[in-house]
Amino acid sequence: MLMAHPAVLRDLIEQYEALAAVDASNADSARVRQRMDDVAYTLCVSTGTRDIDAALIAARHQLSGARPLDDSVLNAG
Repeated sequence: MLMAHPAVLRDLIEQYEALAAVDASNADSARVRQRMDDVAYTLCVSTGTRDIDAALIAARHQLSGARPLDDSVLNAG
């Protein structure tokens, strides 16, 4: 599997978290929700996962300096 560059993953995580904070305050909710969905999709594709929770875990796992071949966090469950 191709792995996204750490800078890309870090940026996607930061974008998702910022959008989640804005969505929580309901500022232009529909537009923010669409952007969140787009970022979530990109995170899922970048990490080879199917939902945002797994994508965030996988991205953080990759950023933490874990061994590149260790996919135990993705296979748990």
